[in-house]
Amino acid sequence: MKTLFIILIASSMALMSCDLMCQGIQQAKEVAIDEFGPKALLVKYEWFKDASAQLDKKNADIKVFEVRLKEIKNQFKDKEIPRHIYEQYMIWHSEVAGIKASYNSLAAEYNSQMAKFNWQFCNAGTLPQGATEVLPREHKPYITE
Repeated sequence: MKTLFIILIASSMALMSCDLMCQGIQQAKEVAIDEFGPKALLVKYEWFKDASAQLDKKNADIKVFEVRLKEIKNQFKDKEIPRHIYEQYMIWHSEVAGIKASYNSLAAEYNSQMAKFNWQFCNAGTLPQGATEVLPREHKPYITE
């Protein structure tokens, strides 16, 4: 009787361990599909493309404002800048600072995602199914001036 009881306990433990192993394998399969399936890869690729385009736009906006600011400086280099023009100058100057801060925030997220394991395909240059253009392999630099 005692031997039968030990056999029942051992087989029950073996079944539980087998069940746990099967659950672990199932969870691993679900995670792999969620993170590396074609749909997930395409969503991640599109995020990088969108973020890169936003960063490029912010850079272009900064250049536009810097040209405006430079034109005002050149126009009034030997004269005092009228108050209403100076106020506009300072507004544009503040907008440039805001755009740079926004750029750096998005660049931080872009760089963080680029370094993550489950986003490595974006850094390695391989493409998800249906994509035609390789993403830039470098991280986005921060604006410090």
